[in-house]
Parts: sequence; structure tokens; C-alpha cells
Amino acid sequence: MRWQGRQGSRNVEDRRGMSAGRVAGGVGIGTLVLAVLIYFLGGDPSQVVNNAARNAQQQQQQRPAQTSQQDDQLAQFVSVVLKDTEDVWNRLFPEQVGKRYQEPNLVLFSGQVASACGHASAATGPFYCPGDSKLYIDLSFYQELKQKFEAPGDFAMAYVVAHEVAHHVQNQLGITQQVQSQRKRMSQKEYNQLSVRLELQADFLAGVWAHHAHKMKNILEEGDVEEALNAAHAIGDDRIQKKSRGYVVPDSFTHGTSEQRMRWFMKGLKTGDMKQGDTFAARTL
Repeated sequence: MRWQGRQGSRNVEDRRGMSAGRVAGGVGIGTLVLAVLIYFLGGDPSQVVNNAARNAQQQQQQRPAQTSQQDDQLAQFVSVVLKDTEDVWNRLFPEQVGKRYQEPNLVLFSGQVASACGHASAATGPFYCPGDSKLYIDLSFYQELKQKFEAPGDFAMAYVVAHEVAHHVQNQLGITQQVQSQRKRMSQKEYNQLSVRLELQADFLAGVWAHHAHKMKNILEEGDVEEALNAAHAIGDDRIQKKSRGYVVPDSFTHGTSEQRMRWFMKGLKTGDMKQGDTFAARTL
């Protein structure tokens, strides 16, 4: 992927090397206890919480993280990919859905992280939290992608970032909320099927991003599409289950099969049309 020398995103929070021992927003337990006491004494606890959050954020920004040159280069790469997604979706939202795109933040962390969706570890893998509209990535996943999933290449990682950004797109369009609202109304098996459709649509939207990013910036090099398809194949539910337990349980799928993930990504890449990615209306996936 052609990315060197290009501008990165302003929306990156580098929390590598920082403790995840704070609740979301950087506010400690002691601050919350103090806020509760102030509340019962008739005061305004919001000032205490807001001041603590601002101070914690300033301390985090000032604290240098011990990072390797390789990790710093990968962080710059991820930042450039995020900027590419911003440029694409800022153009496509008004053109294709008639709305303004709100850019998400990307949080780089190492080991563990606190988000509005709770605490997570590097073992969770990259994820998007709709509660705070942020993407979370431990850069060690790049090595895991190469070694554990046998899906090397910079565009494989770009596909992963684009997929998580696609979940933000779904959140912006209200699709995520519609799916989550069904959780208590159906069985786990039925909800898993909805989850698969949500994830395959994110793969499709990642393909849409690649289509337009290449048209706008000529980012693709020979072998890049194959790298993305290899990554999509590697993280299919059937392949992961077969590799980990020796058999597959289709009713437990939450992301889709390898074949489905590759096919929907390619559909987005070929068409570049958001309207052709309604996986919820598709009779067959």
C-alpha cells in the first residue's frame, strides 16, 4: 500500500504504555467517591469530575510512552489509513446518504485499555465502541495477524482498520442501534445471525472505502487486494473454529464465514456504492 509521506489523522489518541486502571475518561475511583459525597452534601459533583478528567487527560498527553521504532512506524501507518477513511467518508456521506460524517477517534493502546464499553485487553483484538465512538487497537495485533492468522501485509492491517471504521459508519447511520435493540427480543441463535449481517456489511463498507481511496489517492499496489482477502479469509468464523476446536458450529457464528467475508469485501471494492451493501435485506449471504 502506498502510504509513506502522506498526512496522518489528527484523531489519534496514543495511550501506549499507559495504565488502564482508570475508568473511562481518566477519572479515578477516589474522584467518584468524592463526587458522591459532595452530591449528598448539596454541592455540584460535576465540577470535581470534569476537573479530574481534564487533569488526567493533560497528564496522559504529557506522559511519554516507551515505544519501539517499529511500533512508531506502524502507528504512523495506522494514522495515515485513518486519514484516508476520513477523506473517503467525508465525501461519500453527503453524496450517497445526504448526511455529514462525524470522524471517530482511534485509540492506540498496549496491553489493556478502558473504554465506554468496558475494559479490554490486547487479546480482544481491534474493536469499535459505539458508546464513545472510538476505535481501539493494540498494535501487537499486526504481529498476530501475520503469525497466528497467517495474513501478513500492510493492506491486511489497513483492511482491519477500515472494517472497524465501517462499524462507526454503521453507528452514524443508526444501523448499530437497530441491531442492538433486538438483543432482548430474540434467541441467541437469531441474534447471532443479525450480528453476522452487521459484520458482513462492515466488510462491504471496508471494500467501498478501498474503492474510493484508490480512486482518490492511488493507494493500491500489486498484491494489496490479495492481502485484504487473505485477512478476511483468516478471520472467518468457520476457519477460526475449525483451527481452534477442530469443528464448526454455524449457529454460533457472529462474523460470517471466510467465503462470505471475502465476497462482501469484494462487492464493496468493485461497486463503491453504499446502497448495494444491505446485508440485512439479502436473502442469501
